[in-house]
Amino acid sequence: MDILIKILQLILSLSILVLVHEFGHFFFARLFKMRVDKFYMFFNAYGYIVKFKKINGKWAIRWFSRNDKSTRKKLDENGVEVLDKKRRTETELIPLAELPDDNWNKYPETTEWGLGWLPLGGYCKINGMIDESMDKEQMKLPAQPHEFRAKPAWQRLFVMIGGVLFNVILAIIIYWGILFTWGDNYLANRDVKNGVYCSPLAKEIGFENGDKILSLDGDTIEKFNNIQIKIIRKRVKNVEVERNGEKIIIPVADTFLSKILKDKEFLSARMRFIISNVQDESAAQKAGLQKNDRVIAINSQNVNYFDEGSRILSENKSKTVEIKILRNNDTLVFETAVSEQGKIGVGLSDSLLKSTHISYGFFEALPAGISKGFNGIKDYVTDLGLIFSPTVKAGDSVGSFISIGNIFPSLWDWERFWQLTALLSIMLAVINILPIPALDGGHTVFVLYEIIFRRKPSDKFLESAQMVGMILLLALMLFALGNDIIKFVIK
Repeated sequence: MDILIKILQLILSLSILVLVHEFGHFFFARLFKMRVDKFYMFFNAYGYIVKFKKINGKWAIRWFSRNDKSTRKKLDENGVEVLDKKRRTETELIPLAELPDDNWNKYPETTEWGLGWLPLGGYCKINGMIDESMDKEQMKLPAQPHEFRAKPAWQRLFVMIGGVLFNVILAIIIYWGILFTWGDNYLANRDVKNGVYCSPLAKEIGFENGDKILSLDGDTIEKFNNIQIKIIRKRVKNVEVERNGEKIIIPVADTFLSKILKDKEFLSARMRFIISNVQDESAAQKAGLQKNDRVIAINSQNVNYFDEGSRILSENKSKTVEIKILRNNDTLVFETAVSEQGKIGVGLSDSLLKSTHISYGFFEALPAGISKGFNGIKDYVTDLGLIFSPTVKAGDSVGSFISIGNIFPSLWDWERFWQLTALLSIMLAVINILPIPALDGGHTVFVLYEIIFRRKPSDKFLESAQMVGMILLLALMLFALGNDIIKFVIK
């Protein structure tokens, strides 16, 4: 059930993103009176779930069928189809518009809308544009006024960046809605009163349990959960901490950055061992432990923080331990079985870890949403650069749809869903504007070249560039999928 919820969230999120992205292209294409042949949500390889278009003023619809065979296989210089031997006489040439079948390609002046069966994206096919459809036959004919290639370069530029622009706008709108509805909630670094709990890697670098993070290369930090990613993004050299009342500088060598990136428990907020809930039928429930009990000792060893108690429990897997707790003003002792995983079946809370909440009015949330959106773009551009860093080695963390799906929670949480959708919208915008053939950024580069040098790249060059770009994207997808498979096998 958890996997199903993750999959449904992933499909819904990507559907929203693709729909908005492709509509950005569609909007500017129609604004400049370009003909849009097809607009599909999901890919319709070999067939579709539903498609519809306006024919002679009325909407026609078709359900669950294979794709029609194109009637534009071979055209002569006048736009007349050259039919094969099975469909023509020796001297007869039939114009496209007079073909006797009911293929929808006879009505190219209206857009075909559809829902494909493969939920991995979607597309907007603009007439007269060299794209993934690789429609070379049409490009051999003289350009028509309604075609993409016949329009001024500045109009084509807007069409190409339309998808990216709409994804950025979508992210800002989502952040606006999140801030207005839920506000901004985070754990302030100043409120981590007990200091940090360190992973083995953090201890290897020089951190100790209880350290309080003061600054990163001299810069103070507001949000505690941003510490780890800021160390990586800014390639922080020195972290200032407070330890036992003294200020200490901990150097961070570049050789640790790639390890920090992969360490999910690098620095955690240290918590007192206070029980927030007891799982049904757990060892803790059977022993008599209750919500708000504070564990102060296990097997006669004093426990001030959860990490201390967790270590003792791990040392006593599959055994029975004596747990001393403080309940109200009473001190009680219970014997509790420990599982093979070193757990007793309780959740944790700590009133000292207060969450900071900032509320926004409807209009106040807009500039905050804009700021959040553009900061997200800046951060993701930095993250992309880390992929090529020999010290960070972020390329090892590149993932496919499997990794993207795993970032969604196993329980449906609308706030988390919209936060992730906004983040993915920014990611989609940034990736698409990269100057790679087959992406919007590649097409944009070619249009900018034409504007600057007043010389249009040849159709042959554009076709070759499109093919190279598609090969590069396929290689990247296989690389990302390979990373996910390796992670799955290792895990």
